[in-house]
Amino acid sequence: MTTAHERAAQLRAELAEHAHRYYVLDDPTVSDADYDRLYRELEAIEAEHPELVTPDSPTQRVGAAPSGAFDPVTHRQPMQSLGNAFSADEVREFDARVRKAAADPEAPVAYAVEPKMDGLAVSLTYEAGVLTRAATRGDGATGEDVTANIRTVRSVPLRLRGDDLPALIEVRGEVFLPLDGFAAMNAAQAEQGNKPYVNPRNAAAGSLRQLDPNITAQRPLAVFCYALGAVEGYDLPATHDALLAQLADWGLPVSQHNSIAESIDACLEHYTQLLDSRGALPFEIDGVVYKVNDLALREELGSVARAPRWAVAHKFPAEEATTTIENIEFQVGRTGALTPVARLKPVFVGGVTVSNATLHNMDEIARKDVRVGDTVVIRRAGDVIPEVARVVADKRPDDTRLVELPKACPVCGSDVQRTEDEAVARCTGGLVCLAQREAALRHFVSRGAMDIEGFGAKLVTALIEADLLHSPADIYSLTADQLAGLERMGEKSAANLVAAIESSKQTTFARFIFALGIREVGEVTGRSLAAHFGTLDALLEADQEALEQVPDVGPVVAAHMQGFLAEQHNRDVIQALVDAGVNWPAPKAGGGGALQGKTLVITGTLDGVSRDEARAEIEAAGGRVTSSVSKKTDYLLAGEAAGSKLAKAEKLGVEVLDLAALRALIAA
Repeated sequence: MTTAHERAAQLRAELAEHAHRYYVLDDPTVSDADYDRLYRELEAIEAEHPELVTPDSPTQRVGAAPSGAFDPVTHRQPMQSLGNAFSADEVREFDARVRKAAADPEAPVAYAVEPKMDGLAVSLTYEAGVLTRAATRGDGATGEDVTANIRTVRSVPLRLRGDDLPALIEVRGEVFLPLDGFAAMNAAQAEQGNKPYVNPRNAAAGSLRQLDPNITAQRPLAVFCYALGAVEGYDLPATHDALLAQLADWGLPVSQHNSIAESIDACLEHYTQLLDSRGALPFEIDGVVYKVNDLALREELGSVARAPRWAVAHKFPAEEATTTIENIEFQVGRTGALTPVARLKPVFVGGVTVSNATLHNMDEIARKDVRVGDTVVIRRAGDVIPEVARVVADKRPDDTRLVELPKACPVCGSDVQRTEDEAVARCTGGLVCLAQREAALRHFVSRGAMDIEGFGAKLVTALIEADLLHSPADIYSLTADQLAGLERMGEKSAANLVAAIESSKQTTFARFIFALGIREVGEVTGRSLAAHFGTLDALLEADQEALEQVPDVGPVVAAHMQGFLAEQHNRDVIQALVDAGVNWPAPKAGGGGALQGKTLVITGTLDGVSRDEARAEIEAAGGRVTSSVSKKTDYLLAGEAAGSKLAKAEKLGVEVLDLAALRALIAA
């Protein structure tokens, strides 16, 4: 006789198979009535035997209690964004960079070609095959926990299919709304007298971020999976298409519109085909993604800042609409750049209602002859900021008004200067200018920079408004009493923040350079500058020619660096930070450090330090950290639960270190 336990397990397996065939394969083998009968039988068994309910049961997809907020989730591996290409020439330039790193630069490279979904990026974590966590992309390092909501998306398996499953795997994908589902949602909104949703992407994002999962369950969301993050206990295949095939075998939804192009010319042919068939697709896309198919070559290419060098998004042509300019104002950015912004009569274009559009700079205004009162064509492509494409000259009224560059900053009143060799005009107020100061301070305390825990954007604003923060150096003179006097800042929070500020004084030279907020000097360039010059004095003494000798630093970035360091008030702030105790490890004697020229991979849970802290130690010693083990890996730094990377390192003969061995190597 079949027990309740056995029958429940049998029903879960049957229902999972039927759901996979219906939602993923679009090939159902039972009627809705038969599925409902099996589902009700399982519900009845679980109601009578609550101890038999499992996390992967189909009955657990809905019914979670509403949440008051979304908890933060740190991705085991960052969720990177993609660089964009807007023309065939830019795509060919991308291919040329890729082939330069390949074994045979003259041979064509094979690419995986995928439609660029217009949705919301998510990461799905499976442990021993069971879905345990789902998170949004967030800032790439930290997202929001949307596990309860993702469980309601029928195409997402609660348990992976098969037996040979990873111990842990982060699956990256895109949540979206099929067009028929979006139309049905708006029809329901209209019937209820509610405002319709603007576009499928916004509707999908809003649906996934509902605090009540029961509401999400009513939305016809879907998912396509296209990449992996962290993997433990599993050897990856050699190519991206084989990886996607494996995801499909595990029951994860993968787009049927993916393909392989054996050359960049073939990529462009696929692009044309998808562009032509775009209107017939059951979902919205805003371009095509090209990814190097060979995973080993990807590892060689690596990443820059937050984007991989081995992939690019080829965006579709922009959508356009016509409206009128009601005014032109100037915004001041973090670097003091004044950007003219057209205030428009609202117009629907590219899936959203647009009321502002950038005019870039005064040269663009002159070239296009844009005036207040003009009828203009607005262009918008994907997530790119809307811009004024051109003036409709034959609709120009007699009372249009010419635009002039302000002589004074609209924020602080400081002089506005524009050099002959730059199109951009800038406020000279520096840290005196509220617009620049606030953005610069937010950048200074951010995760990739000085990483002061608890020092968020709202606190920066509050401290500026309280006249307690004028430059980054002021951060290190803040007291607990000053902080406790702020709204929503208690004594314990103030004490914790003072401790975090004190802790941030111990940093790395690379982080310090990045924290200064110099134009076009990102994290990667900061590391290159730190490795090349070694000391602050050497960097401060560098001229244009010396700066251009640094990898990742060309003439433009060198000019920005030299211009920044030539300003005495910037040097005063740097000196004040050093005087306040901000410091970093000195470079090893003999130059470069003990790990100069060595490539390391970090895996597992390290004893007493985070991976970011371990990476900082490695880079301070001249080493380079990559994400995957290959023949070119010199060392694997392994902690507890090291997983597949440890197995691969042992197979390739890569030397494995624990934290103590790494530090002994650096010290030696």
